[in-house]
Amino acid sequence: MRDRVWSWLMSGSQGVSGRVAETPEGLVGLAHFRAFARPLSATVSGFLDDLFVDPAHRGSGAAAALIQAVADEGRAQGWSVIRWITADDNYRARTLYDRLAERTKWVTYDIRL
Repeated sequence: MRDRVWSWLMSGSQGVSGRVAETPEGLVGLAHFRAFARPLSATVSGFLDDLFVDPAHRGSGAAAALIQAVADEGRAQGWSVIRWITADDNYRARTLYDRLAERTKWVTYDIRL
């Protein structure tokens, strides 16, 4: 899995981009994101697929900086919105997300293939 995702990031073959958060001690967080079409608004937006910060660095501002970096890329690309999903019980992260973004009313569903 890691090798496949790394190849996507390095080759651009799947349209996946990434950002990392670092301290002088090393890597503390990462974000993976990609563009997606929004046909009903005739716009392109960004989807934040993965956001991870090492538990020892949560609350340090790393997650906010990663989200901001993705938003900055979205602005540079002319995207209309950055979207992501999180677990309903991810309370600590949702506290941050509620400060940075507007929670939507949408409920997501998956069909496993």
